[in-house]
Amino acid sequence: MSSKNLPTTITLREKLSYGCGDFASSMFWKLFSMFLLFFYTDVFGLPAAVVGTMFLITRIWDALIDPMIGAVADRTTSRWGKFRPFLLYGAIPFAIFGVLTFTTPNLDASGKLIYAYVTYTLMMMVYSVVNVPYSSLLGVMTNNINDRTTLASYRFIGAFSGGLLVTATATYLVEYFGKNGNAAQGYKWTVGLYAVLAAIFFILTFAGTKERIKPFVEKKSSLKEDIKDIAKNGPWFIMLGAGISVLIFNSLRDGSILYYFKYYVKDQNIDFFGKTYDVSQEVLASAYITIWLATNIIGVILAKPISGKIGKRKTFILSAVTSAILSFVLYFLQPSQIGLIFFSNILIGISAGIVLPLIWSMYADIADYSEWKTGRRATGLIFSSSSMSQKFGWTLGGAISGWLLAAFGFVANVAQSDTSLLGIRLMISVIAGVGALMALGFMYFYPLTEQFMEKVEAELEKTRGEGNL
Repeated sequence: MSSKNLPTTITLREKLSYGCGDFASSMFWKLFSMFLLFFYTDVFGLPAAVVGTMFLITRIWDALIDPMIGAVADRTTSRWGKFRPFLLYGAIPFAIFGVLTFTTPNLDASGKLIYAYVTYTLMMMVYSVVNVPYSSLLGVMTNNINDRTTLASYRFIGAFSGGLLVTATATYLVEYFGKNGNAAQGYKWTVGLYAVLAAIFFILTFAGTKERIKPFVEKKSSLKEDIKDIAKNGPWFIMLGAGISVLIFNSLRDGSILYYFKYYVKDQNIDFFGKTYDVSQEVLASAYITIWLATNIIGVILAKPISGKIGKRKTFILSAVTSAILSFVLYFLQPSQIGLIFFSNILIGISAGIVLPLIWSMYADIADYSEWKTGRRATGLIFSSSSMSQKFGWTLGGAISGWLLAAFGFVANVAQSDTSLLGIRLMISVIAGVGALMALGFMYFYPLTEQFMEKVEAELEKTRGEGNL
């Protein structure tokens, strides 16, 4: 290990390599958040309420093991560093369990439910084994605050690019591979294609990145000590709550889009430059999802210049307020107002995208704050909390979606009642907007300003230099 933590310049190649990791993860994140609930209810054949409960049980377990993986990564020593080996060795299992999750076995109802529980639980565990170290990698690639925001932006450009690939192609690939209406086969082979790409991109991230930041003294600490440190870290708790809230917002939107278009918007006759086109609800949903992710990328790109002017906290709050208001407006739009539905999607996408790189950049700041305050660095444990917040937010959003569908009387593949349609509309608009407001409430109390972090970084650099003489 290097004894110094010298200022470094992150090359474009390394930024792109880092972004490849979330390109891979986000292909499956979007499969899970946008397609999995629909797959389980309309293809696999499980009731919506059962799926909601399964999401809650499996994801809570998965979220709880994230800190354990972070602690293990913190204590890992290899010639490749602490975090990069997990990308190399986790790539193939990630791909295998991804395909198994979207495979429909020839079993009875009970057998299918057991299969879904087992495969989805294992997939989420492998996802954590890869993604927690990948997230932690940001904290040890550079100690420059602005470079961290840049890396986080590249990460999310990769993330949304991977998500865009899925949303732009999944519907068509499922139809292509699922010949004669065999949607189950279509999903299996489509996900298989994405799985191969994911494994390749994880390996590219492993090969193209470096771990540079080391604690000023390689102190040995127990997991109990690390947990005590994090329990006293106020900013960590704030970001945990804000992160969960953001993911509730995103999960509710993502999970309801296919239902919103299939059962509420339906097929449309659209006038475009004097001509009328018959557009199916599948095409509209695919376009909506793709635009949602494309505009998220615009938001990610805007995150650094805006936060550079007004600060990360104020930028986060602005994003949350705007996303909530625009989501509430969506509730009042009718299927015939397809132009306004898509226009609001563009505005929500840009606004919501801004906050995402800020979360990861702020977690890197929180890791430095923890080292400054305690004298020990637990990057993996700190960043595992970001993954944990994702899982809890995703868990609550997914479970709420399934339970709401059931509570409002949803039945798959039939015309929906007025009550059921109301539930679908609330999921994508008002209830999602409440999640954004919850994030605003947490972020109001976030204390790590840019001025304070400059002081922290200066003192850490001095201490690291003295400790490694």
